Amino acid sequence: MEIAVGDIVKLKKQHPCGSYEWEVLRTGADFRLKCLGCGHQIMIPRKTVEKSIKGIRKQ
Repeated sequence: MEIAVGDIVKLKKQHPCGSYEWEVLRTGADFRLKCLGCGHQIMIPRKTVEKSIKGIRKQ
């Protein structure tokens, strides 16, 4: 799966703020994602992200 820094990914589960979309800030073994609804940042394993992606918007 080709995911690059700056892409917007739509995940299956909703963030508590109500947003489904996250911006990719860092790639590698882990991803750093920033919620587009509230700005919260998380580090999450690549395997987990790849399983929960619903769609990708290239920037």
